[in-house]
Amino acid sequence: MNKTKLAGIISLLFMSPAWAITPFTVKDIRVEGIQRTEAGTVFSYLPVKVGDTMNDEQAEVAIHALYGTGFFKDVRLEVEQGVLVVLVRERPSIASIVVNGVKDFPKDQLKENMKYAGLAEARIFDKGALDKAVQDLKRQYVARGKYGVTITTKVTELERNRVSIVFNVVEGEVSKIKQINIIGNKAYKEADLLDLMKLSTPDWLSWISKNDQYSKQKLSADLETLRSYYMDNGYLEFNINSTQISITPDKKDIYITVNLTEGDKYTVSNVTVTGNTLIPKPEIDKLILVKPNDAFSRKELTETSKLVGERLAADGYAFANVNAIPEVDKEKHEVAFNFVVDPGKRAYIRHINVTGNTKTRDEVIRREFRQIESSWFDVNKIKKSKQRVDRLAYFSEVNVETPAVAGAADQMDVNVAVKEMSTGSFTVGAGINSGEGLVLTGGVSQTNLFGSGNTLATQLNTSKINQNISVSYTNPYYTDEGISRGFSVYKNATNTTTIAISQYTSSTVGAGMQFGVPISEDQSISFGLSVEQTNIGLTAFSPVRYMDYVNTFGNTNSTMLGTLGWGSDTRDSAIYTTEGMVQHAYTEFALPVLDMRYYKLNYDNQWFYPMSANWTLMTNGQLGVGGGYSGKSLPFFKNFYAGGVGSVRGYQINSLGPQDSTALPLGGTRRAIASMELMTPMPGVKDKSVRLSGFFDSGIVTGPGDLPGVAGVRVTTGVAVTWISPMGPLKLSFAKPLNAKPGDMLQAFQFTMGSMF
Repeated sequence: MNKTKLAGIISLLFMSPAWAITPFTVKDIRVEGIQRTEAGTVFSYLPVKVGDTMNDEQAEVAIHALYGTGFFKDVRLEVEQGVLVVLVRERPSIASIVVNGVKDFPKDQLKENMKYAGLAEARIFDKGALDKAVQDLKRQYVARGKYGVTITTKVTELERNRVSIVFNVVEGEVSKIKQINIIGNKAYKEADLLDLMKLSTPDWLSWISKNDQYSKQKLSADLETLRSYYMDNGYLEFNINSTQISITPDKKDIYITVNLTEGDKYTVSNVTVTGNTLIPKPEIDKLILVKPNDAFSRKELTETSKLVGERLAADGYAFANVNAIPEVDKEKHEVAFNFVVDPGKRAYIRHINVTGNTKTRDEVIRREFRQIESSWFDVNKIKKSKQRVDRLAYFSEVNVETPAVAGAADQMDVNVAVKEMSTGSFTVGAGINSGEGLVLTGGVSQTNLFGSGNTLATQLNTSKINQNISVSYTNPYYTDEGISRGFSVYKNATNTTTIAISQYTSSTVGAGMQFGVPISEDQSISFGLSVEQTNIGLTAFSPVRYMDYVNTFGNTNSTMLGTLGWGSDTRDSAIYTTEGMVQHAYTEFALPVLDMRYYKLNYDNQWFYPMSANWTLMTNGQLGVGGGYSGKSLPFFKNFYAGGVGSVRGYQINSLGPQDSTALPLGGTRRAIASMELMTPMPGVKDKSVRLSGFFDSGIVTGPGDLPGVAGVRVTTGVAVTWISPMGPLKLSFAKPLNAKPGDMLQAFQFTMGSMF
């Protein structure tokens, strides 16, 4: 048999030809050595066909092509009487991947990540892909501060040209920051500068914050914080020269050194504005935050350019440029700024595009927009539109972009991208106390019914105290102008004979209609009318005042109830609020057409103030007063109560205020509640929907017949966690009274939870 070897392994191709051949015509092609790969696959990659003339150059190209498939670890070409023989040796396939010793990551997640490196079961084994997977895994551990991690691999050959791969991981301990040094500072103490940085040496909160673990991203943020601090305080020439990161040989301790140059402190000598401002000079002057004789501040400089740009954008000049040109006098350490204003062309909106709303109708989003198509661009209307969509509480994310239209110098689009969240909820509230044990309340609501923006809600409470059933429906856009209309039907039953509260029973059945009328972008008024009937039952242990009321007015009362309210909402978001205010003032008034004659006035206020990027201060106030008229008193079952979640945490629900002769709560005709809460994202948790807070609550309920020793304001302090979870809102609090009195009903731990669908 006459065979001629054309080429061997690919490494020989780069040497001088050892077997130069006489070109020949390929009569046939035969593939040998394949097990898993189809012959047709080899033919498709082989750049030689029957009838072609074969030579050394083509042989080299053919071997390169077959190696390039990644299927083979050896390729040879031979010729036998005009037949080209392709001899291959396939790479093994991966039969299994096993990961041992991993605790920080789910193994399934690691295997999924390895696929991106080209390493997965049933794939062709590639040593390069294995090395890449090892390096990727090491990077994941380094990102968690485990610099001492060791990873070894073992590749075992199996039958049928397969291999098994085993990763053996020794995670090691997290490397901690041992010391941070700042070199070159003169104006500020090192300790003060270190306080500005998030990275720190270990302290008692490090197990939550992880700030004692080095991160390149955190260090970059800290360096920018230092730069901003200096440049906002006059140090125009401040510079960070270098940073050195070193780690001890045992990979346990990290040392960070920051070398900086402060430079001299500069003051502002002069400020001018030039260019076509299109804004009256007095108005421009109010927007200039940089003033002569003040210390240079990069923050004020940037904010000034932003304010002037936004003012121009409010008139449609979306492409305005405001550049601050400095003139530096290094001898006097002074700097002058000239704000050059170029308004550009006035822009108008071509299209408003809404994406991401798979359930919510487009019109529900569009009707909240104050910026309309074909009108001049107005940055304030864009902001207000985003705020209104955000406050719908239908979306976990609302992003608005205003890209310029390609090829048009005066047109823009508004792209609104939303991420829908569950708007239906099954809510459960729970509390634990000695008198009633675990108290559960529940309700089902859908605030975005069939994507229409309408609300349908049912409420059910089957506790020992209250049995409430209600159904309500609200259309927030009953008219195109934004007038809302709602209906409600309810039945409430109260039985206090089994718990530690003044004893009575009542049953109320009612129905009503409500309307809401917007009077501005953030304010509205509401009014409604309802009819209800109440039956009262007393026991031998009921308070005397309850008996006097029934003897005077009877145990069955009918009421035509009118309601009037005013509301204002300027919050930036209904889900993750950081600034703004919510106010409600409302009254209910028993009209003099049926049995009842009473009134109740209420005012609620919530104010959010951003203390910093991560800290928000919230204050809450509630005021209420009620009474009767035409010779009648406020019905005792309409009294104000306080205590529990939503009012004064740390006290049992409705337990504050006047008590009867057996020290049981009666409620009152006046109520005042005030609280202050400092909120921040939960340290160590990336999801901002989890918030940790510390709070002070205070409250008082007063009325006729307060007993000595139980009247007065009650104050509590504690901590709380709020989580807008996939299952619904979850709130937990632990509170300690600061001025508890004998007879007070305490409840340190309280929580509410819900389930979303």
